[in-house]
Amino acid sequence: MAYLHLAIAIVAEIVATSALKASDGFSRLWPSVVTVIGYGIAFYFLSLTLRTIPTGIAYAIWSGVGIVLISVVGWIWFRQELDLPAIIGMGLIVVGVIVLNAFSKSAAH
Repeated sequence: MAYLHLAIAIVAEIVATSALKASDGFSRLWPSVVTVIGYGIAFYFLSLTLRTIPTGIAYAIWSGVGIVLISVVGWIWFRQELDLPAIIGMGLIVVGVIVLNAFSKSAAH
């Protein structure tokens, strides 16, 4: 269940961050509402995750996967460019998350 909670937290953060961009500095009502609710959901499910998965591991996965996914959303939805160094850096983040999950004894399995 911990990894399901973490996945929900990540998706909620992606939705909230996308809405934050669309809120135009909290000047548009509905994207602002989605932002606040999305971050509330994200932090709630992250807190559930921390009951089982160590804080550092959970946060590394949450932030790492979140960075990559929000970058993809920005590229597709907002037409933001990703250059080669950005793609390589995100690839390294993905490798780091995989190493944490596959080889670390700190991660709860």
